[in-house]
Amino acid sequence: MAKNGNDAEIDEGLYSRQLYVLGHDAMKRMQNSNVLISGMRGLGVEIAKNVILGGVKSVTVHDQGVAEWRDLSSQFYLREEDLGKNRAEVSQILVPFKGIKLIIADTRGLFGQLFCDFGEEMIVYDTNGEQPLSAMISMITKDNPGVVTCLDEARHGFESGDYVTFTEIQGMTELNGCQPVEIKVLGNICDTTGFTDYVRGGIVSQVKIPKKIKVLMTDFAKFDRPAHLHVGFQAIHAFQKKHSHLPTPWSQADGDEFVALAKELNSSLTGSAKVEELDEALLKKLAYVSAGDLAPINAFIGGLAAQEVMKACTGKFMPITQWLYFDSLECLSEEGDFMLTEEECAPRNCRYDGQIAVFGKNMQETLAKQRYFLVGAGAIGCELMKNFAMIGLAAGEGEVIVTDMDTIEKSNLNRQFLFRPSDVTKMKSDTAAMAVKQMNPSMKITPHQNRVGPDTERVYDDDFFESLDGVTNALDNVDARMYMDRRCVYYRKPLLESGTLGTKGNVQVVIPFLTESYSSSQDPPEKSIPICTLKNFPNAIEHTLQWARDEFEGLFKQPPENSIDPKFMERTLKLPGAQPVEVLEAVYKSLVTDCPHSWADCVAWARNHWQCQYNNNIRQLLHNFPPDQVHTVLTADSGAPFWSGPKRCPHPLEFSTSNELHMDYVVAAANLFAQTYGVQGSTDRAGVIKILQDVKVPVFTPRSGVKIHVSDQELQNSHASVGKMEKMLKLRFDDDTNFHMDFIVASSNLRAENYDIPPTDRHKSKLIAGKIIPAIATTTAAVVGLVCLELFKIIQGHKKLESYKNGFMNLALPFFGFSEPIAAPKHKWTLWDRFEVTGLQPSGEEMTLRQFLDHFKNEHKLEITMLSQGVSMLYSFFMPAAKLKERLDLPMTEIVTKVSKKKLGKHVKALVFELCCNDLSDEDVEVPYVRYTIR
Repeated sequence: MAKNGNDAEIDEGLYSRQLYVLGHDAMKRMQNSNVLISGMRGLGVEIAKNVILGGVKSVTVHDQGVAEWRDLSSQFYLREEDLGKNRAEVSQILVPFKGIKLIIADTRGLFGQLFCDFGEEMIVYDTNGEQPLSAMISMITKDNPGVVTCLDEARHGFESGDYVTFTEIQGMTELNGCQPVEIKVLGNICDTTGFTDYVRGGIVSQVKIPKKIKVLMTDFAKFDRPAHLHVGFQAIHAFQKKHSHLPTPWSQADGDEFVALAKELNSSLTGSAKVEELDEALLKKLAYVSAGDLAPINAFIGGLAAQEVMKACTGKFMPITQWLYFDSLECLSEEGDFMLTEEECAPRNCRYDGQIAVFGKNMQETLAKQRYFLVGAGAIGCELMKNFAMIGLAAGEGEVIVTDMDTIEKSNLNRQFLFRPSDVTKMKSDTAAMAVKQMNPSMKITPHQNRVGPDTERVYDDDFFESLDGVTNALDNVDARMYMDRRCVYYRKPLLESGTLGTKGNVQVVIPFLTESYSSSQDPPEKSIPICTLKNFPNAIEHTLQWARDEFEGLFKQPPENSIDPKFMERTLKLPGAQPVEVLEAVYKSLVTDCPHSWADCVAWARNHWQCQYNNNIRQLLHNFPPDQVHTVLTADSGAPFWSGPKRCPHPLEFSTSNELHMDYVVAAANLFAQTYGVQGSTDRAGVIKILQDVKVPVFTPRSGVKIHVSDQELQNSHASVGKMEKMLKLRFDDDTNFHMDFIVASSNLRAENYDIPPTDRHKSKLIAGKIIPAIATTTAAVVGLVCLELFKIIQGHKKLESYKNGFMNLALPFFGFSEPIAAPKHKWTLWDRFEVTGLQPSGEEMTLRQFLDHFKNEHKLEITMLSQGVSMLYSFFMPAAKLKERLDLPMTEIVTKVSKKKLGKHVKALVFELCCNDLSDEDVEVPYVRYTIR
């Protein structure tokens, strides 16, 4: 029996990423839930792992069977010395059966089944888990029904059936704070004919309404097979009951008997459950592999099942209603009539028996020889390593190289299950490698602590990549993904790419010469917040949080070296034409005017900065655009009142030591300022208040002639520039003792108060300001299961595009979508094509530029008009004659070294050249790059 925490508190440090998926209410309900899991083979332990990581109150595991060899194919907590022992201690259920929700999961080789029975009715508190929407209103009509129009800044995103409420409406105040009303798109709400006239403003906000659902229908994952598999799984139970064993792997006789049993069962069914004509070929394959036990299938079905457990416990997200079937028969040979033999798939009394039953011993030997590069040892990386260990990847002559430069933090423990509390501060790659070696001692895994990129190409060089069979990404940023994608395209290595975002997950497979690459298509860039909105006209908490983050990064920077003479800086600033003035002023300010000498100086600085940001600057803004002229000061483009639409009229704040938020800011800002200058800080609020009593705050008088830009275009036209200095403090969100989040939360909520924007708590502030990616173990497990199924196909050398599957899922809805990868776009060449040129001639001498140009003219009928290497131009048709004459008879590497002014490293075996060419008709043609081999 596993137990987590107590009922009273949620450990936000541990569950922070999951809290962003589930929310506090759902997490509390789950924290009070007791779960029984019956069956502790590979699928059962996968479900138990995910549920325990999720943070339920208790998990009771039940199993009357003993450990067998085939269990070790996927049961990652069993060891060879456990053979013959009971798979789990039989424990008494902690909750009565009345009202209990039932989830049944089953895997048979390449097939999986999931059934959920949550009773006739269930209350779902949040069907999709998305953040509630809000939008600013531009008009509400008096009508039946009334119509709400939102500002045109962006699509509002509301859908018919959503419930909303209203705030800040001027005029039609009957809607402010009303009970949630159901809407229809476009814009219809309740009857507003009896309301007062709408004047301006207002915000419409989505409200999540608990929904009572009936769960009596059925739902399948693949549209052409589920009914057949529904009969097939019943036939498995019938066969096992009759013979006391499953069909023998790849036995033709057992397959025939199994199909006969399925037909007999089908004939006894009635209504929609009966299949008109059973797919015998599909059922035979189910029989052939049903004795198999595959870790990736268990990971996928186990992730789904664990998420359904969480839904049952919390009422968060829509449950599966009721059946789900899954298969990955594409993992078998691409030859339709392919048959393995019983001998090839017979048990060997080894840990891979469950996998050999499906793919045979030859496939197992191939897996053991694989050499794979795993980039990242976080949540996805840990799951991948566990699956690699179970399937026997690199468990012979092969090797898995895993690299990750990060150390383990407490928040990782909730979903990176290879790590334990005692591992915090250790290197992820080292710790994960040691953990999976315990699961499978035969696996050869080598941990690195390198960031992948141009700086480590001496480590991950030509020899390294050419020795690989493939690459698997487990990264959390797009730049690193695109870099690895380019390397895989260049070295023509298959790449398995995946990612998660809360309950959403995706898998992409990249196959040389067959599919497009990861970089072939990109998501649209994240929409940025206009600078003027941040500086002067925020209207949402996201704006104030970004402003607070900018404040942090702008304020707490490393001061220049103390060896710089302040008097020299002062004289320099006064010199005519001194450039750049902003940088010099910043240096002088850091060294002279702002440099603290005591804790009291730090508190005084924080108090005065508070006054500047939340009082003085707001007063200056209102001096330029007075609120009492709201009906007469108009914008140039629309003629609307200035303080209307997205522009919220602010008000200055008055500092008070009795205001907790004001003191939060001063304490956090003073401590950060003290850290910057090496001054001892303090959290003694009484002492801070005492210091504040003696702080002199200069009287502020708004100035005339101060230009405040009302649009980004104005700001751009003003050529405004900001001096940059090296940052000392790196913004860290997971440390609650460093004052970083204290400052961000206080700064943001004070500015929100300036503009009458509802504040937000620390938890949500951390999510938004930290751009934190929500994560939950269930999605990670399911995604990695799909990745490893694609790995099986790659290792077998599948050549057909339709054999591979890109996948997308959203466990909250739930939704599962699979599609063939997009083929590599092909004109004359694809992204996988290139010119291969060997630099060394038969004579032993290297090719000259003249010979290089002649080679393309003779071999490819192309005239090179421009030739470059990186940013260095090596040749062009418009090059001065003297320079051209100088280069034509030089070896290519000598030209590269001379132009780039960099020596070629000994690790470099080839150079990449880019070409512009004309064909024989003197027309421009697009051509691929050149790989020029020098060693």
